[in-house]
Amino acid sequence: MTRKATKPEARKPPTAGGGKEPLVLIVDDVQDNRTVYVLFLRFSGFRVAEAENGVEALRQAEALVPDIIVMDLSLPVMDGWEATRHLKRGRRTEGIPVIALTGHALPEHAKAAREAGCDLVITKPCLPDQLVDAIRRILDSSKLRPKGGR
Repeated sequence: MTRKATKPEARKPPTAGGGKEPLVLIVDDVQDNRTVYVLFLRFSGFRVAEAENGVEALRQAEALVPDIIVMDLSLPVMDGWEATRHLKRGRRTEGIPVIALTGHALPEHAKAAREAGCDLVITKPCLPDQLVDAIRRILDSSKLRPKGGR
């Protein structure tokens, strides 16, 4: 009796809902930052898209409608504050939670980010597991919100 050789199946990290993994859009102009977060988020069971400036973030968000966006605030072309304001006014993107991940550590920066529409502000440097925890908390809390409301 001969056995057919089979390929080992790739192991996927479990997801909370057992369904499609949440899509995270990482927006950062520093390639090394994006690489670290993208790899860790994928390892943690998320699907990930990337953008390196605010204009690209708006295009990606409109096209993909991610479950959450992690937005650097200091970006070329269009900064993260302005990109977030556009997202929160967009019909398809207004309900997407935005986490500001920024090197701007002053309280007035955090206040301006929240006024622009960021749901949470995290100061860099941030360990990848702390970011994953924050993303999961926001995604869990957004499931409890009624549709169409923030």
